[in-house]
Amino acid sequence: MADGVLRDNLEAFGVVLIEGPKWCGKTTTAAQQAKSVLQLQDPDTRDAYLTTAAIRPSFLLQGETPRLIDEWQVAPTLWDAVRTMVDKQGEAGQFILTGSNSIDETKIMHSGTGRISRMKMYPMSLFESKESNGAISLKELFDNPQLDIDGRTSSMTIEDLIFAACRGGWPATLSRKSRKAQLLIAQSYISSVCKIDISTVDKVQRNELLTRLILHTYARNVSTLAKKSNMMKD
Repeated sequence: MADGVLRDNLEAFGVVLIEGPKWCGKTTTAAQQAKSVLQLQDPDTRDAYLTTAAIRPSFLLQGETPRLIDEWQVAPTLWDAVRTMVDKQGEAGQFILTGSNSIDETKIMHSGTGRISRMKMYPMSLFESKESNGAISLKELFDNPQLDIDGRTSSMTIEDLIFAACRGGWPATLSRKSRKAQLLIAQSYISSVCKIDISTVDKVQRNELLTRLILHTYARNVSTLAKKSNMMKD
């Protein structure tokens, strides 16, 4: 699904920015359509790349296109650099930007409107993880309101659905053989968010325990009309 959306955006825009949570497959999806890659978080080359980005960012943009710039937010000057190059060349499908962390907007001179398309990625659907039989397509329902879905059923049991909800749609789980190992991926993700990401996103130190409690009460009250007072009691 994401592959087709990325392909369409590359045909229309000079730059495609793929946004989304960590581990949802942004880099892998982008790399499949990129013809060259610049990895800014590689410890062997990071310092050299950052120095180059500060002096002559256009040097880092050289390569076959579409050129993937992974974790571009490490060098924010590259945003305006790719926008400038797209303006000069006037061609679509030149760059793909990926990254998980938020960026300080004050370090960007131009929004990129009209040149940079923002594409949102999420963890896998059950069909993408090959657990759903795809008997009912949400896209098909919107495209054809008269679609007859009587008799179409899922092959998943209630236990399967509960497990999938707890595990999440992280691509890394597909290579783990046991369900226990797959659940550990999700547990590690939550721990990372509570302990590290919740504070590093804007450099404000936050309470890890309180963050976990907030996530717990949101999870417990999902799809309900919960009162704030009840959530505070949790």
